[in-house]
Amino acid sequence: MNDLRTAPVVGGDMPKRWRPVRNAVVATVITRTPPEFRRRGFGTVIYGNALDRARARGAGVVETRAPAAGGDGPRFAVRRGFEEVERHMPDGERDEWVDLRLLVTGAGD
Repeated sequence: MNDLRTAPVVGGDMPKRWRPVRNAVVATVITRTPPEFRRRGFGTVIYGNALDRARARGAGVVETRAPAAGGDGPRFAVRRGFEEVERHMPDGERDEWVDLRLLVTGAGD
């Protein structure tokens, strides 16, 4: 697993259906762990590092998106404190996606 990339996303690249959160800096963290690497702690480390970066940049809210099929992604996020915000089918897709949100404690610390 040497294909880890971190990049800010702005403007038109943001997911279209996410609603704004008033008076908060929002970070979007989306990770994917291939099935053969799951349940070995990789996702936890990657997510922990991403959340630390979001906090360091002043985020008070972190949002993520995961495919509903199979449920691994949404379950992973919920176990880490995220709450489901919405389920939807993006235009042109056949699969349902889940949007989740986490209120970050210690933002800006």
